Amino acid sequence: MVNKPTELSLADLRVMKSVEVVNGYECSGNSARAMQGLSSNGRFTGVRLSDVLRRTGVSDRAREVVFFGADRGNEDVVFRQQTFKIQQQFARSITLENAMKPEPLLAYALNGEPLDRNHGFPLRLIMPGWYGVANVKWLSEIHLQEDRFLGNFQARWYRTMRTVGGSGGETDRDTQWVETEVTRLQLKSVIARVRRNAGTHQVLGFVLNDGTPLRSVEVKIDDGPWQRATMDAANTRFSWKLFTYRWEGATSGEHTLVSRVTDSNGTVQPSAADLARKKTFLEDNAQFPRKVMVS
Repeated sequence: MVNKPTELSLADLRVMKSVEVVNGYECSGNSARAMQGLSSNGRFTGVRLSDVLRRTGVSDRAREVVFFGADRGNEDVVFRQQTFKIQQQFARSITLENAMKPEPLLAYALNGEPLDRNHGFPLRLIMPGWYGVANVKWLSEIHLQEDRFLGNFQARWYRTMRTVGGSGGETDRDTQWVETEVTRLQLKSVIARVRRNAGTHQVLGFVLNDGTPLRSVEVKIDDGPWQRATMDAANTRFSWKLFTYRWEGATSGEHTLVSRVTDSNGTVQPSAADLARKKTFLEDNAQFPRKVMVS
């Protein structure tokens, strides 16, 4: 569904107008189980996806843009009582509307250096504000199509299940199940470390979100009030947003610290209790209490 099917080399892309974006993102399976370690931030260089699509010309019937990585493997696809072993490339898709926005990037460099193999050499998709699974590595093909893409890592994996209404019980007839696909980052903050600093303690952390402006980040010590933290002036729209909080008068012993972030729409990072109706482990953006010992 393009006017001119095109094969582009890395050299072809490098002569096109380049753009940079500092992008922070995480695995959709990141959580307290992994100590919030499955996250990253870097400065990516590449060309806008929209520029490449305009170069090929897009059919009026096209609705979906599908990205295929060079990595492939055997996948079990279940239909009724049958299981099919199918060799599939890793693939994800976005709507054409999202593809034509200025943010999606076909990236060939990270922090000023060519991508290495683990980061998707020679080319990868960068979707600022989206979970890591959408940032397809080792990008080899881009297809346009009219129908929704139903690949294994889109239609069957990387889904989130929640209950609404009723008691929330799995067998309650008044409870409804809502299924959504993993796409944009859910609003989240994490305390990364605490360190002594000139007679006080400094609490450091980061925020990940979809690029919506932030209203505040707050820190709570034990059962005390929420106190506003300071955002780093170097933060950008899609970077992880670093914050610090000056903790005065810390007493010896164990303390519990937790942060929460609120965006400009009034969305507040949920507590673990707020996410009780989320029945799958992906997209865990709950407030994350940390235990620290002050001596």
